[in-house]
Amino acid sequence: MLYVKAFHLIAVVCWFAGIFYLPRLFVYHSMSQDASVRGQFRVMERALFRIIMTPAAIATAIFGLWLVTINWSLYRVSIWFWIKISLVLVLYAYHFYCGHLLTQFAIDKDTHSHVFYRWFNEMPVLVLVAITILVVVKPL
Repeated sequence: MLYVKAFHLIAVVCWFAGIFYLPRLFVYHSMSQDASVRGQFRVMERALFRIIMTPAAIATAIFGLWLVTINWSLYRVSIWFWIKISLVLVLYAYHFYCGHLLTQFAIDKDTHSHVFYRWFNEMPVLVLVAITILVVVKPL
C-alpha cells in the first residue's frame, strides 16, 4: 500500500507541475506578438499538456482509485474525503479547460488577456491548499 501511495504522490506532484506551469506559458504566449515565439509556445504547451500533464493526471486517478479501494469502508463515511474528491473533480475540469485553451492558442483564437491567465494560474494553488489540509488534518 505504501508503494501505491508513493506513486500516487509522485503522479500528483508531476500533474501539479504542469497545472502550475501551463497557465504561466499561456501568460507569456498571450503577451507575445512575434509569430516564431508564438509557435515555440505552441510546441512547449502541447508537449507539456500531452507528455507530462495528461499522463500524470491519469496516473493520479489510477493510484488514487487504487488507494480508495484498499480502504473503501473508511473513506465512504468520511466527509473530508468527499469534499476532497469534489475538489479533485474541479482540478480535472481545470485540466480539461487548459486543454481547451491550448486548442484555442493552437489556432490563434485565444481571446483572453495575460491578466486573465495570471489569475487563472493562481486558482489551483487554492485547491491544492484545501486538498492538502483535508488529507493531512482530516477536519471533518
